[in-house]
Amino acid sequence: MANMNSIGDYIRQQREQAKISLRQLADQAGVSNPYLSQIERGLRKPSAEILQQIAKGLRISAEALYVQAGILEDRPGDSGVRSALLTDPQLTERQKQVLIEIYESFRRESRDSHSAEVVAVVRDTPAPEETSAPADNAWSASTSEPAGGQPADGEPA
Repeated sequence: MANMNSIGDYIRQQREQAKISLRQLADQAGVSNPYLSQIERGLRKPSAEILQQIAKGLRISAEALYVQAGILEDRPGDSGVRSALLTDPQLTERQKQVLIEIYESFRRESRDSHSAEVVAVVRDTPAPEETSAPADNAWSASTSEPAGGQPADGEPA
């Protein structure tokens, strides 16, 4: 579980990045000014519901706050990329969301193409009884020119 101060620091960073005063965020989130100040200073631990209200006030995803607060584990199998993006103070919330969407689309594409490759290999592998006889050369029999390349029926060369 993340410590309480890290979520407070994160909320403060997001608020400052959005150029919103403590009072404005408190009003938008529907919490008191002193309570929000205590959260930012690590003196209070906000509930998931309060975090959701703060996220709305900051116009960021509640998931970002839940992960930072340790309420929600980052999605398994992503090597920590999502949490790294969500907690990077150098990125705006919009940049974080776009990067996460790109990252997840690459993961889906990779997973889907791997699944398609497996299906293709299974589908394209002939069963032992599926051996075909070599095709005979039907083309030369159906043309006016014999397989030897000489004109048929005494035509001039």
